Amino acid sequence: MAELKFEITEQLGSIGENARGWARELNMVSWNDREPKYDLRDWSPDHTRMGKGLTMTADELAALRDLLNSLELDSFEGDEFDV
Repeated sequence: MAELKFEITEQLGSIGENARGWARELNMVSWNDREPKYDLRDWSPDHTRMGKGLTMTADELAALRDLLNSLELDSFEGDEFDV
């Protein structure tokens, strides 16, 4: 199996951290030398290991933003994430 090559070209921000120190981050990531895309996933503190995540184009990220802005999120306060 071919090795997965990635490069975080820009760290945009973290939206949470779990007890093991892994952070859920939105980054710009180039996968296998392709054009960087928006990427949301859990990362180990040293960014050498990652969990499953989502990779999105700018249009997909904008659609997600619009969807989230249309939701009533009060019922979701305090939810934690697992890795």
